[in-house]
Amino acid sequence: MIDLQKKVQELRELIRKHDHQYYVLDQPIISDREYDLLFAELVEIENANPSLIVPDSPTQRVGGSPAEAFAKIDHRTPMLSLSNSYSPEDILAFDERVRKFLHTEGEIEYFCEPKFDGLAIELIYEDGLLVKALTRGDGTTGEDVLSNVLTIRSIPQKLNIKVPPALFEVRGEILMFKGDFQKLNEDQQEEGEVPFANPRNAAAGSIRQLDPRIAAARPLRFFAYASGSIEGMNFESQAEMEKCFEQFGLPTIGISINAKEESFFNTTTSHLKENRRPPLARICQNAAEAVQYYHDIEKLRHLLPFDIDGIVVKANLFSVQMELGFVARSPRWATAAKFQPEQAETVIKDIVIQVGRTGALTPVALMEPIRVGGVTITNATLHNQDEIDRKGIRVGDHVIVQRAGDVIPEVVRVVEEKRPSSTSAFIIPKECPSCHEPAIKPEGEAVLRCMNPICPAKIKEAIKHFVSRKAMNVEKLGDRLIETLVDHQLISSFSDIYRLDHSDLIALERQGEKSVSNLLKSIEKSRKTTLARLIYALGIRFVGEATAKALARSFGSINALMATDYERLLLIDDVGPKVAASLLSAIHSEALKKEITELKELGVEYSSPTNSEKSYLKSDRLIGLKFVITGTLPVSRDEAKDLIESHNGIVATSVSKKTNYVLAGDEAGSKLEKATQLGVPVIDWADLQKLISSAQ
Repeated sequence: MIDLQKKVQELRELIRKHDHQYYVLDQPIISDREYDLLFAELVEIENANPSLIVPDSPTQRVGGSPAEAFAKIDHRTPMLSLSNSYSPEDILAFDERVRKFLHTEGEIEYFCEPKFDGLAIELIYEDGLLVKALTRGDGTTGEDVLSNVLTIRSIPQKLNIKVPPALFEVRGEILMFKGDFQKLNEDQQEEGEVPFANPRNAAAGSIRQLDPRIAAARPLRFFAYASGSIEGMNFESQAEMEKCFEQFGLPTIGISINAKEESFFNTTTSHLKENRRPPLARICQNAAEAVQYYHDIEKLRHLLPFDIDGIVVKANLFSVQMELGFVARSPRWATAAKFQPEQAETVIKDIVIQVGRTGALTPVALMEPIRVGGVTITNATLHNQDEIDRKGIRVGDHVIVQRAGDVIPEVVRVVEEKRPSSTSAFIIPKECPSCHEPAIKPEGEAVLRCMNPICPAKIKEAIKHFVSRKAMNVEKLGDRLIETLVDHQLISSFSDIYRLDHSDLIALERQGEKSVSNLLKSIEKSRKTTLARLIYALGIRFVGEATAKALARSFGSINALMATDYERLLLIDDVGPKVAASLLSAIHSEALKKEITELKELGVEYSSPTNSEKSYLKSDRLIGLKFVITGTLPVSRDEAKDLIESHNGIVATSVSKKTNYVLAGDEAGSKLEKATQLGVPVIDWADLQKLISSAQ
């Protein structure tokens, strides 16, 4: 046991090191695959030995159960707001006020740093461990959002110091990088959700979610820049404190001490070109240097991976800060100088419809090229019909555009007084521009969507799903090769996979005799599958593994499924109105019907769940019983699911009155609570073994 504890500790330290390299320094030293293997090893050991799990283990960052509300807690030291302006000249006025208050003609040393456009947060460490995370709130009282903050991997759960202070409150900003924000919004649109207006809203909205699993799924970052109350440690200056933050493992913006303005800008720019995070804060010897810093950062802002909306200027020495004190709800020793928002006017030449990977139809405005924020903009997403109608956007309109969150071009408004008389309202066509199948607007969603699983616009992702391990399991057909095959027009549908031959494949780059032979064998092997796998492989929206198995059990053949109706679908477990509507749209697609026929003609066969599929079954001892799994079990969730299904039981994702048992492990959450409310029997891992062995 001692050796196992040592192994676990070594794994945790190694994972923390790699988290710091990746999330804080942006300098990973191992591949994602190597990291995943380390993490999986730790998870496996902890699952098998729950007594070894500790609160600050890297595995405990994963979001837990939703909270009913956040606890309100007073800040020991108020979190005040800064006074701000939109002019660098106001920095000189601020300096004059500071020197006047101090009765000095001498120069004041200032600590200058970018002003993040994110969510302010206070992290509270006690004896080196993170115990609370408070929002600013009203400055006096904030909300404890620790469960969400723990999911942010750039925030250490434990300070990197041998003898930590009893209390260490660090303040900073939670934000989202521009590239991550763009990807998040693309995913939002693909899923029919309303996109976020900017990275700040996305970050703040994530932290304010009651369900920490939502925050865990969002790419949030953190930078430290201030302190609250600290016991047992003193600093002479802002710069010294931020250097200490770095030593403790807290991410900071980095400091360029006494850098000359020109060399600072050039060095920073070269760092950015090399994809390394440069030191962006600067110690300025006087107000004139602070003004120069403002101009340097303004030139640089569009090259940064995150949003800033200005700079912050602070008296560097804490003794000076204490002497200056506060006025109203702002410190006298600090000010913010914001940048002017950047917008420009251009003309919409056309509106085109793009089809995303899940079939979402997105209108995109094609515009006369215009430079905004140092970047030439030629197009902007219009999101959906509701957005077009709300802003009254038409082809030919003069519009004001800006870069939302300094990254995504956005049409702010129409200049109606310049609208040509010949324009008309734009309506998104109700058919897919790629495959010309009818597009529908699913209930509760804001976007039209192409429901054809083999639409050319989304075929690459569809094929990747079709060949995946839990679908048709074509082992040797990887993502990169799929991209190549589609790009070379060798496959454009599921059935084309079974038309590939030696001559097609050997002509491709990096394909030798052995790899081609292995791929063809893998394709041949996949021709024999189960009905559940085939249904799942088709990639019908909302039809996951469990639903595919339920459909296979209920219909017994693909022909019966293709001939079903809405009412019949609703009689099946795991099929609700949303799933039924999606299924009907797919099975009524002429393109999908043709594809299934061609798969059959090419020798794709499936076993019926009522006969040969039972070859994987160990028994019928759990037949008709519906289980829901929650918490940490001695085995993985997938292993528990496989065991239940191998005895002909059903595993569902949510608890209802139809649930026969809830299989609960350690740290079970809301599903356990719901089972108790509904009177559903709760069993543990040992009980499940007894149930299987004793069932007749």
